[in-house]
Amino acid sequence: MLLMSYNFRKRKKRIVFLGDSITRQGKQSGGYINKLQEYLVNENLDLKYELIGSGVDGNKVTDIFNRVDEDVLSSGAEIVVIYIGINDVWHKQTDAGTDADTFKETYIELIEKLKAVGIKMMLCTLSVIGERLDLANEQDTDVELYSTIIRELAETYELPLIDLRNAFVKFNQENNVSNFPYGILTNDAVHLNSNGNQLVAQEVWKILYPTIS
Repeated sequence: MLLMSYNFRKRKKRIVFLGDSITRQGKQSGGYINKLQEYLVNENLDLKYELIGSGVDGNKVTDIFNRVDEDVLSSGAEIVVIYIGINDVWHKQTDAGTDADTFKETYIELIEKLKAVGIKMMLCTLSVIGERLDLANEQDTDVELYSTIIRELAETYELPLIDLRNAFVKFNQENNVSNFPYGILTNDAVHLNSNGNQLVAQEVWKILYPTIS
């Protein structure tokens, strides 16, 4: 009798990036998720981990909460990187945004849902809606407020924090010498250019790498 042996490849652990159009674009060539894939390869971690971008244009915190079952829980995610909030603030210009209390309450529900099934989380603060310095952009007050909410939730739930807001402000302070409204880290004051994608990838990697290495 012939004995046959089979080499079954162990499924990679999945890291899901949950967000909006910034995250959707992050999967494209030169995007921050694409760059993180390069980091995985350089550290020989690409056979162990799989990166999944789950970004939908226009999404707010309520939207990602409503699709978390399908896009995260059913995917068998090991880690979820949550990068949401820009549209919650940005769309307040047309009364389609999310007030701060609802944002916080829904974010808590999202955390509790993922926590209940043992999924690890990393929270990202907001980046920018305009790149002018010294809080000169129209919605900077809300961007700061919503970022503070996320920082406080990360502390309360003892979750890793990727403070993109601080990183973006610092980068612009050092590099936006002409005080442009966009073009330093973004193409249009919100969506990332190559520098912005590189900065997000670097900031995510600082927190992600110690967890997966």
